[in-house]
Amino acid sequence: MSPLRLAGCQWTATADPADNLRRIDELTGRAAGRGARLVVHPEAAMAPFSRRLDTAAEPLDGPFADGVRALAERHGVTVVVGMFTPADAITTGAGQQRSRVHNTLLVTGPGTTETTYRKIHLYDAFGSTESETVAPGDEVVTVDVDGWRVGLATCYDVRFADQFTELGRAGAELVVLPASWGDGPGKASQWDLLTRARAHDAQAWLLAVGQAWTRESVDGPYGIGRSVLADPTGEVRARLGGGEDVLVAEIDGEAVAAARRNVPLLD
Repeated sequence: MSPLRLAGCQWTATADPADNLRRIDELTGRAAGRGARLVVHPEAAMAPFSRRLDTAAEPLDGPFADGVRALAERHGVTVVVGMFTPADAITTGAGQQRSRVHNTLLVTGPGTTETTYRKIHLYDAFGSTESETVAPGDEVVTVDVDGWRVGLATCYDVRFADQFTELGRAGAELVVLPASWGDGPGKASQWDLLTRARAHDAQAWLLAVGQAWTRESVDGPYGIGRSVLADPTGEVRARLGGGEDVLVAEIDGEAVAAARRNVPLLD
């Protein structure tokens, strides 16, 4: 397995998907210019949680996804982008009908079989009820990128160790975790702890890419930054601060093989 150069683009989405698509294009180009072959953007890169998700959602053949495909092709890289796709409708506790979306990761690029992942674990915690607006996925997903098996997870999934162990057992040598991790007391230390632990559980590299911290979010902030690359033993190899930035690093397969050989957890 050849080394893989990857990038995590940490930034803050606006309420306009067209603006966000331009930002994804710009940052992907910057990462590609530094040699990245896999470029990961945050959860909710299409539109932030501060706006109505059902009016932002688009199908996978809509203009936002088509724009992501086009920029991935133009820059010659595989990209992972968080977006919202239409799902179903539910009746709320107030007796009202409400459309829900899927919190979706789109993985696309030349030489990669296009893949999507729908967030399984919904953020019904800390007073939030993501399940009122988002329908859960039910499938653990991996995708092959440049000879690497890449597992997919999103934000709150990081609190559920079994998903990451399952990804490791499915052969994932790298797990990418786009996030929009809300700020609050203790949230940064929880993020740091959980991302390291989940790399250890999967015995895989883990690249967790969050939205940047910002004062401008309506009810947020909906990000703390702190995007991180952890190795298969849970050691931090690179970390960003709170602001907008691009993390670029190279990972090797021997670190995965050594971790699994020395501590055979996945057996």
